Amino acid sequence: MQKIYTIIARIGNPVTAFILHLSGILRLLLAALINLPYSFLRPQLIVKEIYYSGVKSILIIVVSGWFVGMVLGLQGYNTLQRFGSVSMLGSVVALTLLRELGPVLTAILYAARAGSGITAEIGLMKATEQLEAMSVMAVSPIKRVIVPKFIGGIIAVPLLAALFNTAGIWGGYFVGVVLFKLDHGAFWSQMQDSVSLHYDVINGIIKSSIFGITVTLIAVYQGFIAKPTAEGVSNATTRTVVSSALSVLALDFILTALMF
Repeated sequence: MQKIYTIIARIGNPVTAFILHLSGILRLLLAALINLPYSFLRPQLIVKEIYYSGVKSILIIVVSGWFVGMVLGLQGYNTLQRFGSVSMLGSVVALTLLRELGPVLTAILYAARAGSGITAEIGLMKATEQLEAMSVMAVSPIKRVIVPKFIGGIIAVPLLAALFNTAGIWGGYFVGVVLFKLDHGAFWSQMQDSVSLHYDVINGIIKSSIFGITVTLIAVYQGFIAKPTAEGVSNATTRTVVSSALSVLALDFILTALMF
């Protein structure tokens, strides 16, 4: 009987912890939405977060997008060559990026670069008692810290996804047109004929926005619950990246099933 209780405890503890963390994130989201109007009175806070989270992530996003597009162009060319339809390369690259790889990889890269930084920043603020000092001075940490980062993530991730997609398409163009000498006009015309504004572009933007909300919430939440030690902050940043990646992939499956 003791072994059964032990097995039940081992199964139940992670499930209980997951439910508690999920409820904490939802409460944090509700608090951010309630205090959302406050940040529009201080737009400089939002601009600052967009700069640190978005602008400083442009390099890794563009370089990654370029190489992903080159890989898609190479694999797509080799596959389409078997069926004698290499002229469809532009469509394959664009649709793959706009629907799936662009939003997903951008969100994961954003979590690794900006999300971990957000967690570390809030964790250090907690360790040095800056959050408590704000509360003592009647300054809400939700309004001053969370909401600007929340809005910054919503704005930054779709813009970064657009840059990722653009760099990826040009990477595919480089492989297809420059290296394999495909017709320049056929590459772009097939892409224009295949890509739908609502079905592909708008749905990709919606995905990116949802991923931005998810990653930012996880990053902020992990910073708030981090233990106020160097090891605690380090573990929190690791949890941010892992949880964000898993959440993005799970949400991508759900959103793809609903959208496409």
